[in-house]
Amino acid sequence: MMAAEEEKPGLKSSSSIVPCFLFVELVIMAGTVLLAYYFEYTDTFPVHIQGFFCYDKTFSKPYPGPDETSKIPPLLVYSLVTGIPCFTILVGELVAFFLKAEGTQEKTIVTADCCYFNPLLRRIVRFLGVFSFGLFTTTIFANAGQAVTGNQTPHFLSACRPNYTALGCTSNMQYITQPRACTGNPLVVASARKSFPSKDAALSVYSAVYTVMYVTLVFRTKGTRLTKPTVSLTLLCLAMLVGVVKVAEYRNHWADVLAGFFTGGAIAVFLVTCVINNFQQTRPPPLPPRPQRPESVLGMPMVALPCVESPLEKLRGDLLSQRSHDHQPYRFPATPDVLIPSRSISSEV
Repeated sequence: MMAAEEEKPGLKSSSSIVPCFLFVELVIMAGTVLLAYYFEYTDTFPVHIQGFFCYDKTFSKPYPGPDETSKIPPLLVYSLVTGIPCFTILVGELVAFFLKAEGTQEKTIVTADCCYFNPLLRRIVRFLGVFSFGLFTTTIFANAGQAVTGNQTPHFLSACRPNYTALGCTSNMQYITQPRACTGNPLVVASARKSFPSKDAALSVYSAVYTVMYVTLVFRTKGTRLTKPTVSLTLLCLAMLVGVVKVAEYRNHWADVLAGFFTGGAIAVFLVTCVINNFQQTRPPPLPPRPQRPESVLGMPMVALPCVESPLEKLRGDLLSQRSHDHQPYRFPATPDVLIPSRSISSEV
């Protein structure tokens, strides 16, 4: 394995990707989907039943009809929420991969010598997988908030159709707490108790913020400064439009829509910044610091001390240069003869 890594430096070996994906991430994803399903389509988590005041004008708006008759029906909202991000990420990754955009290329992953993951496929699966997880998580947060609070919609009394005479309403300050005070369709009444936060607003803003952050952080547009702001603001305006329509049709209050905006936006920002590292490739660990040079006794680096040439080395260099010029071995001069007076001569003198 080490030899293969040395021959191909673009390969990266990891034996934990497949086990973590199969036994951890898929299990968490399946649990999230099941929890969202139980919140949405079953009575496992019943909605809290709140009371209401007699003749309360806050909840006396006309009934706008089922959600399918809205100007922005749930089917259209869910299609745009899932379709626009998936299309944007697929196109962006394909363009970045074939154009070899800087910052989007990752090392090829080889797992346990049995599986091969193309970097393009790995990025697409990671980004779309995290987006799907966040989509179901936003649904769970919104449904959990609606089930716990049980806040009524602006058209709650029109859907509830309470019998004020049987309830004994004599003033607007009388508070009704009877569970069976409503005489309308039970399904419509149950839907009218799910107002806070707005689920459609939360999903719309989550999808818009996730896509906007992808466009802003990944796309590299040269020669134009208005392409990314135009795409980003268009997506955000579409998400805001969903909330405005919900308020205009008396399906949600302004507080419900703002809470949905905050929920979806917070989940999108958290996943992008803390989970997928702003859509950037994983950076290799920093290299260890180089060891410092030893210092002298005075505390100064030894490299900074001046280099003094020895006289013997200088003399040797001169001799070698002279030998190279003469091409003959150098003979040292003979020592001169020194006359040393003997003792006998000195004694005679």
